[in-house]
Amino acid sequence: MSTLVRGARLIDDGAVHEDAWVLVHDGRVTARGTGAPDVTADDVVDAREVAGQDAVLSPGFVDLHGHGGGGHAYDDGAEAIRAARVVHRAHGTTSAVVSLVSAPVDALLARLAAVRDVAAADDDVLGAHLEGPFLDPAHRGAHDPAVLRSPVDVAALLAAGGVRQITLAPELPGALEAIPAVVAAGAVAAIGHTGADAALSRRAFDAGARLLTHAFNAMPGLHHRAPGPVGAAASDPRVVLELIADGVHVAPEVVRIAFAVAPGRIALVTDAMAAAGADDGAYALGGLQVDVTAGVARLSDGTIAGSTLTQDRAVRTAVAAGVDPVEALRAVTATPARVVGAADRGHLAPSARGDLVLLDARLHVRAVWAAGIRVA
Repeated sequence: MSTLVRGARLIDDGAVHEDAWVLVHDGRVTARGTGAPDVTADDVVDAREVAGQDAVLSPGFVDLHGHGGGGHAYDDGAEAIRAARVVHRAHGTTSAVVSLVSAPVDALLARLAAVRDVAAADDDVLGAHLEGPFLDPAHRGAHDPAVLRSPVDVAALLAAGGVRQITLAPELPGALEAIPAVVAAGAVAAIGHTGADAALSRRAFDAGARLLTHAFNAMPGLHHRAPGPVGAAASDPRVVLELIADGVHVAPEVVRIAFAVAPGRIALVTDAMAAAGADDGAYALGGLQVDVTAGVARLSDGTIAGSTLTQDRAVRTAVAAGVDPVEALRAVTATPARVVGAADRGHLAPSARGDLVLLDARLHVRAVWAAGIRVA
């Protein structure tokens, strides 16, 4: 089966191609160009008929950090993962790292098994993100303090397989030693939920950490005499900064500043919990009670507990904050794919996975293809 999408403004890895076309065959991009296509396909899609005269074509989105959607939490097993992925796929997220909240090690091992089962059948799941339990209790956010611990069990979790990234607080005993072990296992080490200063953050990056988990949230802020983890990450060209652009976690001015100081190194993530794509109400996140009102998820003490964000809305929020749409789309495609080593995602060069998102001029999703199959 082959699909040809033509007549779109292609935005791919920071570059713009007018009147572009992309050909996907058997799940992979086989050709692309501009102007009148000189290829044939089983299914020919005129982007302007689907998304309007100013149709935008993007690679499929890649989410590094999300906990569920559609009423389903990723911690609840394989079927919940599959159901939540349907919601996010419809919003353009064709690849995702499945985030698991802090829990006892035995529970995390069982949840990793579920992620492996889903990933074995559907390669749009890139593996698991362990957002804990190796977090600073004073910056725990919506994580159960009873299960937090130093990273003495990191080797057992890595040995289980399926781990794509791990968030650690570098001030914990053994954390700086654990970071190289995470990297050696082929996973990405991230720092977050931390009280670390800039100097300690730099030591973590020198040890191999390459990602800052939801920058600005659950960590010291960016102070002019105490730059903290954000300042250290923004100053290090090796490091990518996650950003939750939902209008709640980070102010619009800060979104704009982050893109300006770390060009090409911002990854827009959802940090979405089960209420993404679902109604307001009561939910659970890692065993904690979460109330969602007007789309904002909080614990009873007012702590933000994830989001109800989808990546297409994150792009629109960033653009509304003053970010160039080209850069906003790079932050959900090429940049997140690069930091987790997903070499065939986040771009539409020949041999890439045939993940495409067709958007209208206002950056609303009008069609989605995952591995060449239309899913929305």
